[in-house]
Amino acid sequence: MKLKYTLWAILACILWGSAFVGAKIGFRYMGPFELSGVRFMLAGIFLWPLLIMQKVSLRETLTHWRFLLFFAFLQTFLQYGLFFAGLNLVPAATAAMITGGSPLIIAVLAHFTMKGDRMTWRKVSAILLGIAGVAFISLTKGEMLGSGSSFYIGVLLLLISSLVGASTNIVVAKYMHDIHPIALTSFANFTGGIFLFFSAKLIEKPVSNGYPAEFWIALCWLSFISAAGFSIWYTILKKPHVKVSELNMWKFIIPVTGCILAWTLLPNENIDLPSVLGIIIITVSLLLYAWPAKKKTD
Repeated sequence: MKLKYTLWAILACILWGSAFVGAKIGFRYMGPFELSGVRFMLAGIFLWPLLIMQKVSLRETLTHWRFLLFFAFLQTFLQYGLFFAGLNLVPAATAAMITGGSPLIIAVLAHFTMKGDRMTWRKVSAILLGIAGVAFISLTKGEMLGSGSSFYIGVLLLLISSLVGASTNIVVAKYMHDIHPIALTSFANFTGGIFLFFSAKLIEKPVSNGYPAEFWIALCWLSFISAAGFSIWYTILKKPHVKVSELNMWKFIIPVTGCILAWTLLPNENIDLPSVLGIIIITVSLLLYAWPAKKKTD
């Protein structure tokens, strides 16, 4: 992958890593579905001026309305509905590490669905090591927190969210060649956000009657992350020479960023040995996966 795309991918992952702290702040004032709904509707609106500046044809984009609706349901409503529901039950740092295993899921799916994106024994070893890291974090943190079933339900929701997210990356790489990536991001965010918002009105109770400055800052930041991060990601995925599995390996940056910010900014979360060991295991799996293979010589 070209260096400029690598740098953009790293930036997107750093942005996504900061979402865990923003969401935890937002949960003090809104339920997970309502917060995610408002977040994604705003994210979609944030991109409208950019679509106008780039003269993206609305009429041409809407010829793909079936795919757009399907993608909005899959990526925004289902993936992030599960993600926010799981994050509400799990500490931010722990959630960051669990979702950090998503590149492993994507690598497996890409092997079976994408031409030229095959598995090797080195990749298999990296995946197994990464899975071990996620399992280690989940089990040790659950015991340390003395959590009941809600903690493990949260872990399960986050893992299912990662599986759905892996599927969306495959879908984008295979089927969105005729859709502008920013148009896809805007439509998916705004429409999926509407689905989430009205779902919240049916199943969630109000959390707070007031919204101080920290809520609005967190909400605007979360919306910016969605607008910028997905626009960058889908633009890179649209490039024909980019392999889905290799691009997504950079998502191992997300748990590192998420943990550091959670330990720094959230008062109830502190660094501990299992978390550090978990990050080390996942990082080693990334390095093992990304290490260039030796070229055969005659």
